[in-house]
Amino acid sequence: MSMRRWMLAGALVAVIGGGAWCWLDSRSNPLPDGIVSSNGRTEAQRIDVASKFAGRLQEILVAEGGLAEAGQIIARMDSKEIAAQIREAKAGVRQAEHALIEAKALLAQRRSELRFAEQELARTETLNARGYETTEKLDLRRSEVATANAAVASAEAGIARAQASIEANEATVDRLRADLVEYELKAPRSGRVQYRLAEPGEVLAAGGLVVTLLDLTDVYMTVYLPTSAAGRLRYGAEARLIFDAAPEYVVPASVSFVASEAQFTPKYVETESEREKLLFRVKVKIPEDVLRDYQEIIKTGVPGMAYVRVDPMVDWPVELAVRLPDAD
Repeated sequence: MSMRRWMLAGALVAVIGGGAWCWLDSRSNPLPDGIVSSNGRTEAQRIDVASKFAGRLQEILVAEGGLAEAGQIIARMDSKEIAAQIREAKAGVRQAEHALIEAKALLAQRRSELRFAEQELARTETLNARGYETTEKLDLRRSEVATANAAVASAEAGIARAQASIEANEATVDRLRADLVEYELKAPRSGRVQYRLAEPGEVLAAGGLVVTLLDLTDVYMTVYLPTSAAGRLRYGAEARLIFDAAPEYVVPASVSFVASEAQFTPKYVETESEREKLLFRVKVKIPEDVLRDYQEIIKTGVPGMAYVRVDPMVDWPVELAVRLPDAD
């Protein structure tokens, strides 16, 4: 009886051990050929919102973690100084307009003087031809006409200067108004506020960072694949993402980037065994329509697994079929 018990116990152990080995073997290589996996973390394209001009930060209208729509004002710089510059430039426009009026009046005066000088010259020429006026007088009249012509040309140049001054001051006003728009910092794209890097009252240099946004329409996971997989990979290849925090869901994705150079090992290795150690950085991006539907629950930095189909002829296993949470 003792021997039989030992034999039964040994058989049971063998069965359990064999089953455990089969289970472990299935877990260690659960994917069919043509599908590879790698772990990573979700990332999003970062957008730095900075001040174009130096100045004092007046207010910030968003909070960390909040959503910002494209074109939404998220911060304002103190604009009192540039507003004063605009008023000064507008005054310059009015001053140039008055100078133009004066230049036109002066031109009318100079033209009148020219007509009078021409008439005097004509009379002097007639009298000189009849012998009633001297040649000296005739030369004087001709000199007066020449002087009047020069005065007219000078008056016309004064009008041109006044018009140019108006255009220059108007251009200054337009430039300052364009600069004034930049004192309201707007979100270039929709995204979630990651950091507030400055607070109201701080004086910022030109290019000083104010807010960092995460573009929630450009979320991806960076993974590293060996040469054997990266060499077969195509741009746009299908992928699946499973996050550690929600393993019950399978998120669709696609390959958007494959590094042109390997990492972690020398660039050029001749032996086949060493080439297999080369790893290439790959970006697996979530589609924009999926991101829009789940914008409220999207987070970056979440770890998970990426499954990439390097052979388009291979079917996805049932456990990697797309399963998404309720968007509501």
